[in-house]
Amino acid sequence: MTDTPEKGDRIAKVLSRAGIASRREAERMIEAGRVSVNGKVIPSPALNVTPKDKIKVDGKEVGDAEPARLWLYHKPVGLVTTERDEKGRDTVFDNLPDGLPRVMSVGRLDINSEGLLLLTNDGGLKRKLELPSTGWLRKYRVRVNGIVIEDHLTPLRKGLVIDGEKFQPMNISVDRQQGSNAWLTVGIREGKNREIRRAFETIFLPVNRLIRVSYGPFQLNDLRADEVEEIKGRVLRDQLGLTPETATKKSKKIVKRRR
Repeated sequence: MTDTPEKGDRIAKVLSRAGIASRREAERMIEAGRVSVNGKVIPSPALNVTPKDKIKVDGKEVGDAEPARLWLYHKPVGLVTTERDEKGRDTVFDNLPDGLPRVMSVGRLDINSEGLLLLTNDGGLKRKLELPSTGWLRKYRVRVNGIVIEDHLTPLRKGLVIDGEKFQPMNISVDRQQGSNAWLTVGIREGKNREIRRAFETIFLPVNRLIRVSYGPFQLNDLRADEVEEIKGRVLRDQLGLTPETATKKSKKIVKRRR
């Protein structure tokens, strides 16, 4: 074990690459005293480790980093996208099927939203997919309460500021008016907290259903609620530029949730 920056990698980075948690979550685990290196609990994430060091989390040894893998998950309404919830609500990770390794979510969907959520076992891939610079469009089917008038959508299409926070321009198309509700397709590139809901509230069109249907090149398609589908390693290499050594070669499959 070494604390010199020239040797090894930061402990949080190693835990993230091993699929234990994101770097930030790994740092919190370390500060909570859950991580040991070579038999000693470490008090701070400011530590570099090498492959020779023996790392344990909650008493279980951490294995070598696995190839990066990515799954599509159809999140239903009623689940929070956190590993643990202080209010005791059900989480995405409580409801995943058996057979998956430890995974992290790419971004979040709030408890009342549904649809496509990307899951990965690799912290570096998670960060890459979340970066605004990636520029991937995220599309949503959005139902709002009220009569939609095209001119009222102009501020959202141009970009607006809410409570001092700047929102990027949204791509919006009106699909149909259905009584007192309307269905729209909305595309965004950043995914700020509750961005679509907050933006439509400013023009007095509250969102009463929100379904993410795509994230960049990855599509929800006919994936049913609570089902998981793994992306082929070839697709990861083509879309993300991963090398064969860092992307799994396993074929995609549908894994139904446990009963």
